Amino acid sequence: MQPQTRKIIIDTLMIVATQVLTYYGIRYLMSSARNAGSASESQGQKERGKEVARRLKLTKLRLNDYENTIMGEVILPDDVAVTFAQVGGLDDIIQDLNESVIYPLNHPELFTSRSGLLGSPKGILLYGPPGCGKTMMAKALAKESGAAFINVHLSTLQDKWFGESNRLIRAVFSLAEKLQPAIIFIDEIDAFLRTRASAEHEVSSTMKAEFMTLWDGLTSAEGSRVVVLGATNRPNDIDAAILRRMPKKFFIKPPGSEQRHQILSIMLKEVDFDSDFSLDELVARTVGMSGSDLKEMCRNAAIKPLREFIRSNPAELQRYKEEQGCADDDEQRQQLRDKLKMRPLNIGDFEVPSMSHAHTLGQAYNLNDELFSLRGEPLD
Repeated sequence: MQPQTRKIIIDTLMIVATQVLTYYGIRYLMSSARNAGSASESQGQKERGKEVARRLKLTKLRLNDYENTIMGEVILPDDVAVTFAQVGGLDDIIQDLNESVIYPLNHPELFTSRSGLLGSPKGILLYGPPGCGKTMMAKALAKESGAAFINVHLSTLQDKWFGESNRLIRAVFSLAEKLQPAIIFIDEIDAFLRTRASAEHEVSSTMKAEFMTLWDGLTSAEGSRVVVLGATNRPNDIDAAILRRMPKKFFIKPPGSEQRHQILSIMLKEVDFDSDFSLDELVARTVGMSGSDLKEMCRNAAIKPLREFIRSNPAELQRYKEEQGCADDDEQRQQLRDKLKMRPLNIGDFEVPSMSHAHTLGQAYNLNDELFSLRGEPLD
């Protein structure tokens, strides 16, 4: 072989080797960075879990690494500000939840029988159009029940390593058993437990199978005080096997006139109005609006007097800002704010949209208390 040819071959091999080493070096650095971020997030989750355990005075409770991770998803009743009194227009559902969920969780001795028929349901589904109070109802249930509330996020359950997601799902149920009474809450449950298909990824399929297997394991013991609570606005997307495990289903429909009156009364109880303001007139104008629509309408109305004050009284606003800076606590700041001479609200401040999203979706649901009037195409 000629020296010139040998030199060309050696140079070519060195270039190829350099490219290969560079490629794998970059992959290693990127993988290390991702692992460091994942480890940091997991460590933060475990630290939150330790704080929850400390507040629950469960320092002697033995948890594995997966349960420690899930413990970071536990919400204590003291951390929830929503109560049933703040949920307007759903009194019949609140009463049913009290009788079928809260009482069995908190008074198991009254709901134990030889027949095994008196225990709380192992699954509850809240469904209906967006913005009608499903998540708010779940928060209130967490507060009123006094149970450990495990707010499961899909991102917490998913792991890049095969089999780890299943172990995290198992940790959800094992931790709930240790903390019972406990409620496992899955918001937008259709995203996780949607109808299975043959083309579905193996990991997603095994996660669902693991979840359902463990869920059935709970139902075998009458004394277990663990409830799975789901919320969705796409009920037709949920797998039939999941629906079978949720015997209690509550349709959270757009509020009627009586419900809107109650919701607006709660939202506007601390607001000053003109003498000619009529709540009944406002209720009549808000047909078809959801609870979130009503809240946004009230927020937009309440900010109008403040906006007018800012534009017309710059000197007084500056003085107010200086006084606020000297205030010692929130109560003093609120007292200073109350001194601002802003006009009261009038009926014209409340702008009602021509048609709310909830009302449009509400037409696709059966407005009677029956589940899934439509079959076939999923609801948008």
